[in-house]
Amino acid sequence: MEPFIVSARKYRPQQFEDVIGQQAITRTLENAIASNHLAQALLFCGPRGVGKTTCARILAKKINEDGNQRDGEDFAFNIFELDAASNNSVDDIRNLIDQVRIPPQVGKYKVYIIDEVHMLSQAAFNAFLKTLEEPPAHAIFILATTEKHKIIPTILSRCQIFDFRRITVQDGVDYLKYIAGQQGVEAEEEALHMIAQKADGAMRDALSIFDRVVSFAGNQLTRKAVAENLNVLDVDVYFHSTDLILEGDIPALLLYFNQVLAQGFDGHHFISGLASHFRDLMVCRHQDTVALLETSEATRQRYLEQSQRCSGPFLLEVLDLANQCDLDYKSSKNHRLLVELCLMKLASVEQGQKKKTRGDAPLIPASRFTVVPETTPSLATPAAPETQVPDPEDAPTHVVPETPAEEPVQPQAITEHPESEMKSEPPTPEVQASEPAKNPEISGNATAARAPETPTDVSGIPEEQPARPALPTPQQRQGVSGLSLSSIRAKKAHEQRKREAEEVPEELPDDPVSEEAMQTHWKAFVGTLEASGKKILAASLSTDTPKLQGPHTIWIELPNSTMKKEVERDQYELMRYLKQELNNHHLHLKITVNEETERQYAFTPQEKYEKLREQNPALDLLRKTFDLEL
Repeated sequence: MEPFIVSARKYRPQQFEDVIGQQAITRTLENAIASNHLAQALLFCGPRGVGKTTCARILAKKINEDGNQRDGEDFAFNIFELDAASNNSVDDIRNLIDQVRIPPQVGKYKVYIIDEVHMLSQAAFNAFLKTLEEPPAHAIFILATTEKHKIIPTILSRCQIFDFRRITVQDGVDYLKYIAGQQGVEAEEEALHMIAQKADGAMRDALSIFDRVVSFAGNQLTRKAVAENLNVLDVDVYFHSTDLILEGDIPALLLYFNQVLAQGFDGHHFISGLASHFRDLMVCRHQDTVALLETSEATRQRYLEQSQRCSGPFLLEVLDLANQCDLDYKSSKNHRLLVELCLMKLASVEQGQKKKTRGDAPLIPASRFTVVPETTPSLATPAAPETQVPDPEDAPTHVVPETPAEEPVQPQAITEHPESEMKSEPPTPEVQASEPAKNPEISGNATAARAPETPTDVSGIPEEQPARPALPTPQQRQGVSGLSLSSIRAKKAHEQRKREAEEVPEELPDDPVSEEAMQTHWKAFVGTLEASGKKILAASLSTDTPKLQGPHTIWIELPNSTMKKEVERDQYELMRYLKQELNNHHLHLKITVNEETERQYAFTPQEKYEKLREQNPALDLLRKTFDLEL
């Protein structure tokens, strides 16, 4: 009996044309050999089982062919394969370097294939650098690795890098069909799709799985046989589970999940596969994304049919729930309960969306509530002497708990107020004076401050409202917070004055202004400020001598932003005075801050002492002699 050879070795490609899924790389290597542009150091990197070592062997054989070789000659004496996983020391690399010096006896090139090159030690990499950069003319190095990021940059810079990609599912299925035909195996296309998906882009893994499944099922390879041998759930399980979820049949869904567990499958495997099934249904809803579904044509039709029964919002919500359960599975202590709870939520999504569409009534009985109109007028507008009750159909409504029959009705209830109490009292003259006329910016604040909601207890029944406190007197209203009406009015007045100062009509005088005249009137205004007691503002204006920039700009430089804000707040009286005295109403003030000038002024006791010591150094001797303190 002949020894069995696995398909990965038996059907290893012998020509570049036989390599699956790497057409761009094989074409580049063929053209490089034909045009004699082949580099002496090549790096093949990519996932496992995609053809790196196979391409290296084919390349090593191709570059030594000259047309005179015998059939089947593989130039084995010229090809040296080194496993860097077990030969990763400096001595191994030194032995390799010694062999490189010897020219080939047959053929033109000696090819050194170093597999899993990322396993070399740091010292071995460094010992290999010089030879890799300047090898002999007869030597070619082909390095293969699955982890390119572990190779030091100095090695990468000396190699021509080829990145191998994963084998697509369709390419894997086509090659498995060829292998099945060579071995006389009748295989369903769905079974081959399942093998290609399980291989995850590695052709060697796909061939290993194929050999195992053929040993299990014989020459008849069915989808169920592959699913049973690979211990994966058949796609029928997910189609049936989705049907139960759409029907909202929670008991049947839980019983079906119990059957899956009884067959030995893991709950995590089931829920992750269900999430992938929802993803496939989502991509089938649009014609452009159907190409993202990697499956056979018969299964694709089943996905298309089931996706028509699922709405977009439904699929989005169930996909999120299944994915969240997949993420929480590892941290959960009760895995079965977690998956069952997720399945119950999934089966309830469709019913919940139908209730939202129908507009079903809330769970709390409507008899517990009564709808009454909101008749509280806004206090931001002046109240009329007598306010009429608005029409309930036009007024906004809100829901309040209905008072039980056995408890006395509170006098504050809107539905039982006498007509005399429903009328609002005219405001006092003080209130009218303090309220702005129809200011839409502060109507919300005023309403919130003067019309507090009636407090309610836990049962939802309004408590007795305390008596309204007396309005504060004008003297009491002076010390108000920053959110009071007076502060808002002051801010709006400040903004109004700023707008009036910036908007200057064209017909006002615009006489030429000299810098000397401007500075003279500036000093005169500062003197009036000092006489009136505004010493802080006067000191700020005296900090720097104003200068004239252009015909209408007066520029002053202050040492800090605090002084700038002080001058900006009270600049309107200054500019009004200067405009009148200089007969130029187009003047405006420009204020800048120069923190370097702040050092010229003494504010703290220490700074004042330093200034005095600069003027009279003997002051420091006086302080040390008498041990004085600041």
